[in-house]
Amino acid sequence: MPRPLVASPRTRARTSSARATALAVALLLAASAVPTASALAADAPAEHIEGTLPSGAKYVMDKPADWNGTVLLFSHGYRPVGSPLAAQNAPDDATKALLLEKGYALIGSSYATNGWAVTDAVPDQLATLDVFTERAGKARRTLAWGQSYGGLVTTAIAERHPGRIDGSLAMCGLVHGGVANWNNTLDPVFALKTLLAPGSSVDLVGFPDQASAAAAAETMSATVTDAQATPEGRARIALAAALHNLPGWNDPSQPKPAPDDWNTQQANQYQALQGMLSLPAFSWRQEAESRAGGNMSWNTGVDYTKMLRRSSVYKEVTELYKDAGLSLKKDLGALNRAPRISADPAAVDWMSRTSAFTGRLHKPQLTIHTTGDALVPVQVQSAYRRAATAGGSSALLRQAYVDNPGHCTFSPAEQTAALHTLEKRLDKGRWQGTDPASLNATAAAADPTTPARYIPYRPAPYPRPYDLAHPGDGR
Repeated sequence: MPRPLVASPRTRARTSSARATALAVALLLAASAVPTASALAADAPAEHIEGTLPSGAKYVMDKPADWNGTVLLFSHGYRPVGSPLAAQNAPDDATKALLLEKGYALIGSSYATNGWAVTDAVPDQLATLDVFTERAGKARRTLAWGQSYGGLVTTAIAERHPGRIDGSLAMCGLVHGGVANWNNTLDPVFALKTLLAPGSSVDLVGFPDQASAAAAAETMSATVTDAQATPEGRARIALAAALHNLPGWNDPSQPKPAPDDWNTQQANQYQALQGMLSLPAFSWRQEAESRAGGNMSWNTGVDYTKMLRRSSVYKEVTELYKDAGLSLKKDLGALNRAPRISADPAAVDWMSRTSAFTGRLHKPQLTIHTTGDALVPVQVQSAYRRAATAGGSSALLRQAYVDNPGHCTFSPAEQTAALHTLEKRLDKGRWQGTDPASLNATAAAADPTTPARYIPYRPAPYPRPYDLAHPGDGR
């Protein structure tokens, strides 16, 4: 009977080594085929939660499975009365996707009512934050951010409830506050009525209902349409636009005029003024008046000659008046002599208490604005800088500007870069990378598929600022 083959020690060692190698390869292949816990978390869809607050406001939350510990509390812009109550937790879907991919939790509410609803918006946003904390636990970091009217809500949270957040980002926001907003919305329509329809009985404030506001808007819109057909009318429309600092390029669909193409600039401003007449100057004003309990705007004591000279588009007005053969001095004299509008003190007090700012920040705030915004002109940033300086918190404030026409027309890259820059301020304890080149580099890294257009910019003074750090603003 043959003897069984017995491997030599060297052969046995080679066999053992081969088996160990095969086992290691098998384990490696298995490890590559089975996702890790972190990979599973990254691939898992975000937890999506919707609900209703006791106030009736809706809320929405998206929390990634691999949450990075930061929650972003988003405040949405103005919505007219009659619009559905809809919660929103990001400015747009593309920016939302970028942030969720990076692990941020996104939350936000509708407000219990639409319109000038700051007294609802702030508590509803804070209540939404409470709901998130109850469900997910306390966040490592909480940032408030918002756009347009939501920028006003965000700044109100930053000034009045600093203990609830670590920092804030106001985008294209009404950071000049409610009193200044409604005062300066009055100035262009006052000029239009005085110069284009001096005998008109149309009301500019004090509307009893939406129907009366709509009728006044229709009358003024028709007057402006007729005036646009003549050189004299166009010059006077440009003067009214200048009192609100309406830019000569304010919509991405408009042609971009040359710096001295006064006619194209004026045509673009005409479109913006018609938009102002159709909603903010009359319909939205009436809704705000109904909350304030009366007219919260005035132009008593205003020198429109001085205001025009400080305007960012003053040169355009002088050139159009010259081409039309009109006397600018005479028209300004007519404006300054015209019967003025007085405010209801109680309504001013309500608007001041609910919607004006102290300029006293306790946590860092970054604001961004497009240079060609007609609805909320970029000069509002000068107004808040003035307030923060008087309030002693200018070191906490940084402001940056995007070279683009339109209201809130930021790219996802630009918005994400602003958030990352605010986070860097919190991480480092000082502002870094707030210059345009650094912001654009941060934007390109965050999203190379959309534009990065931050530029050096210094806005003109706001025409009629009002804040609680300057008691004289109330006169």
